[in-house]
Formats: sequence, C-alpha cells, structure tokens
Amino acid sequence: MDCLFCEIINRNIPAQIVHEDEHAVAIQDIHPQAPVHLLVIPRKHLTSLADGRAEDEVLLGHLHLLAARLAREQGLEPKGYRTVINSGAGAGQSVFHLHIHVLGGRAFQWPPG
Repeated sequence: MDCLFCEIINRNIPAQIVHEDEHAVAIQDIHPQAPVHLLVIPRKHLTSLADGRAEDEVLLGHLHLLAARLAREQGLEPKGYRTVINSGAGAGQSVFHLHIHVLGGRAFQWPPG
C-alpha cells in the first residue's frame, strides 16, 4: 500500500508526532492552515469516513475524543477550535487515509469554504 500516513505511522517517513497510542497517532500538519493544525490519524487504514463500519465505532469515537483532548492541551478551548474530516477529493481530501484536522488559534468563518 502506498499511503503517506501509513508510512508516517510505521516511522518510514518523519513527522512531528504530538501524540501516539495503540489506536492513533497525531502529528503537526506540514502545511498548517491555522497557528495550531494537528492531524489525528487512526493506525487502522480507512480510506475515508465512508469506509468506517460498525466494528470501527469505538475507534471513531476515540479519534474524536483524542482531537478534543489535544485541542484542550494546546490551549484552544477558551476561544474555540474546529475539527474537520474531508471525505473524498471533492471535499478536499488529499491523503486517502482517514484523519481529523484540529485547527485553532485564529478566528474561523462560516461557511468554511
């Protein structure tokens, strides 16, 4: 499999890892769109959220709770933060391994883009 995030998880490509556990790895985005821009990536390869199945429910919940915890640890809670999952190229997904963007440290607009 030729997957950038799998290569990062397997330590074949370097990244600034901010968290890792048995289910996920979180890294700093190399093209940040905000002062804080982290990616929460499951160790299990799922191409997108659409690939999640009933057996992935606990994993998907873990990813969201981890995103919230990392936002809190980064000091983003008082002013707010955004979490984003892009599913498919038309939605802006460029790496086809499910991941949650955690963005904060600046004001955001709605709709997002």
